[in-house]
Amino acid sequence: MGCCRITDLRRKEVISSKTGCRIGFVDDVEVDTVTAKLVSIIIFGRPRCFGLFGREENVLIRWENIRLIGEDTILVEHCPVPHKPKKWKNSFFSFKKSLQF
Repeated sequence: MGCCRITDLRRKEVISSKTGCRIGFVDDVEVDTVTAKLVSIIIFGRPRCFGLFGREENVLIRWENIRLIGEDTILVEHCPVPHKPKKWKNSFFSFKKSLQF
């Protein structure tokens, strides 16, 4: 059985074993203070518009969903929700077209 420090986990990239997509890097961990066991890993959400509009939701992966902790990566059984950019109803170009006669 191998040992790993929490600081070592922060350097590891998290990848979904189902889709093969990159979820991100471990930013934080959740520890049960009663049992002193690791409960989950947390990946902070991506910043919106360079952080001016906050962040997307954090990804929380329970310890039970971690399949393998490797030297550089962590494989998890997790399907992240695909990120779809929002479309503007009235973009600048549609506004410009409405002004033309």
